[in-house]
Amino acid sequence: METQKQKKSFGQWLKTSITIRMLMVGILILVLLIPLSYIKNLIQERSYRQEEVVKEINQKWGNEVLLYGPVLKIPYQIHTLKKNWDEKTKSYTEEDLITIKHAFFFPNTLDIDTKVESETLGRSIYESVVYTADLKIKGSFTPPNFESKDIKPIDILWNKATVLINSTNLKGIRSSLELKLGKESYSLQSKYAKNSYTNTLETKFLEEASLPKEHTIDFNLDLIINGSEQLRFIPVGRETNVSMTSNWASPSFNGNYLPDTKTKKISKEGFKANWKVLQINRKFEQEFFGELPHINSSAFGVKLLIPVDEYQKSERAAKYGYLVIALTFLVFFLIQTISKIQIHPFQYLMIGLALTMFYILLISISEHSSFLQAYAIAGSAVVVLISMYSKAILKSFKFMGFIATSLAALYTFIFVIIQLENYALLVGSIGLFLILATIMMISRKIDWKNE
Repeated sequence: METQKQKKSFGQWLKTSITIRMLMVGILILVLLIPLSYIKNLIQERSYRQEEVVKEINQKWGNEVLLYGPVLKIPYQIHTLKKNWDEKTKSYTEEDLITIKHAFFFPNTLDIDTKVESETLGRSIYESVVYTADLKIKGSFTPPNFESKDIKPIDILWNKATVLINSTNLKGIRSSLELKLGKESYSLQSKYAKNSYTNTLETKFLEEASLPKEHTIDFNLDLIINGSEQLRFIPVGRETNVSMTSNWASPSFNGNYLPDTKTKKISKEGFKANWKVLQINRKFEQEFFGELPHINSSAFGVKLLIPVDEYQKSERAAKYGYLVIALTFLVFFLIQTISKIQIHPFQYLMIGLALTMFYILLISISEHSSFLQAYAIAGSAVVVLISMYSKAILKSFKFMGFIATSLAALYTFIFVIIQLENYALLVGSIGLFLILATIMMISRKIDWKNE
């Protein structure tokens, strides 16, 4: 009889022990980390798929545009004396070895007026930002200085001088390229460049009248080009001025130089921006001898952003999955402990799985609607489901209402944190502090002696 009483008391202790309940809830939370990790992988997989489709759209329309130039290219000769021993005369003879190298001179002024017409192209459920840019380029070249390298005028090959422009996107060009230099016009032709990030467009040899030998030569060029996501320029002018207007309302100005804040305007109809970069603001000179430098890191411009990235927000929401499950289980644990109502571990598991279903609903619905609508639908569905289930478990409308209110407040709190960027940490920490204070106040009613 005593053994049966001990077994009965041990079994009763397992059912009523607060410690056992806490351990059980903790184990279930750890188990539910498995489906949460699969959901995070699903979000990343869908995000990678989006990136692949966007890249495919951009490649067909035209990739980002980076413009480098115009640059004046002038070849010159370098003389090297080589001594050769002559067996017949028993003396050394000198041979003049001539090597051809190139000098590159940036323009004195460079003005670029750009009008960008943007739109979105979609494939299936994915979208990408593309644009057509109409560029009016003008400026001037001043007489180049070869004296710094002790190059004699006779060694300058003016008759083989050219002008070149580098761009990352030749495929997107939609106009014939005619560079007007002085009174002459020159067609720009593509030229193969090995191991170069940009592609080269170069003119034929310049006429005598187009050469800036003794006086400044003006140039202008009209360019229409298709691109996607970004449009950037390298400030090769001694003074570079860029003005840009667009119908896209969500620009991100990036690179080494930002537009003038006094003239920058962003509205629902689009944006306007102006840049002014002086030679003293840069880290490179106006002329280079030997090779044209890679100065793409000095580029500036604009990136056209899609205002809402649904997968990024879904991923941020999933990061709070542990918090949602833990707090929801804690609410049921407090109700169970205070009211002495028994909740089976299987019922906790069903509640946890319902909470994880929220994120699957969020991803799938957001692919076909806005994130706000998807969040509201998924959140409402889960709150209603768990509330109705809690009514069947707890047999009380009061507890059902409390759980519904708690879940609605929790999902609203997380949504606010996701939308915030600068104040996310502040609001989140304050919210968690208030939640902790509420739990501490409620837990005072628990009889911790029954362990």
